[in-house]
Amino acid sequence: MDAADYDKLTPEQREERDKATKAREAEEQAALPYTWTQLLGELDIVVPVPKGTRARDLVVTIQKKKLKVALKGKEPIMEGELCKDIKVDESTWNIQDNELVLIHLEKSNKEQWWENVLTHHPKIDTTKIEPPNSQLSDLDGETRGMVEKMMFDNQQKQMGKPTSDELKKMEALKKFQAAHPELDFSNAKIT
Repeated sequence: MDAADYDKLTPEQREERDKATKAREAEEQAALPYTWTQLLGELDIVVPVPKGTRARDLVVTIQKKKLKVALKGKEPIMEGELCKDIKVDESTWNIQDNELVLIHLEKSNKEQWWENVLTHHPKIDTTKIEPPNSQLSDLDGETRGMVEKMMFDNQQKQMGKPTSDELKKMEALKKFQAAHPELDFSNAKIT
């Protein structure tokens, strides 16, 4: 279903569809051999490993567009192409309690949500991401407004709808046209 079809649904139908999509996504994500969370600028992955595992027992490779986590001499727990580019020098990993590999990835593009970690894994609907309010509320008013605008614009772009700036231009043009009905805008090219 594309954005136009979704917009035609009633609020109840949207809620029902969103619930079904969220349940499917949760099931798909639960089947992965890791869990992950993200903010606009970073992504954190938790990979369970057998209790007693030490860093020297692991092979962890973090590259600009690839990630691999494996126990030495075994099939990789996860391996593949990352959804988007990362900043390798700012990305890290460590082992916690000898049973969890914690991976922190710094996104190259800090204004974009990831649909998945590895390209061959199930995707999530990034238009439905609700960032933690506590983090937004920690920002000063101007910065918070800018972040909220970026999130709105990113969501609008992903749905093929106009951004806030484009909406403002369209509204200004409508007001101008209403104020000047004598002008013919039928052949005008608006950029």
